Amino acid sequence: MGEFRRGVRLGIDPGRARVGVARCDADGMLAVPVETVPRDERSVARIGELVAEHGAIELVVGLPLNMRGDDTPSTQDARELAGAIAVHTGVPVRLVDERLSTVTAHSALRQSGRTQKGSRNVVDQVAAVVLLQHAVDSEKSTGAPAGEPVPFPE
Repeated sequence: MGEFRRGVRLGIDPGRARVGVARCDADGMLAVPVETVPRDERSVARIGELVAEHGAIELVVGLPLNMRGDDTPSTQDARELAGAIAVHTGVPVRLVDERLSTVTAHSALRQSGRTQKGSRNVVDQVAAVVLLQHAVDSEKSTGAPAGEPVPFPE
């Protein structure tokens, strides 16, 4: 059984228009929303700034698979974004199955009384929180980091 690796992590929920970012404390007790980064040519640089600002030791990027666990067009997009972030930051990046994080985020926001339209900006952050908390909890219970590491390009 591995030890939980202490250190701040960032959770990244990649979307076509926006990227939700969350962080957790060094002990992985609580994931909290950070910001929604617009998806453009500055996204990777902005995520790099957040990595530096929070002193993140690792990033967890959501991998949107379909319900059967197969790749979708968004999956390739997420893999490319994860690779770009790894290259830009030099920080380890892990891809984690996020099939349920957006669904969970939407239902959590609905329960808190937010409208779909009004929560568009925060839903990405909440999805990143759900994803990151799941990854951290999974590592704590199994002793192994969640997901698969993004290989650094040679």
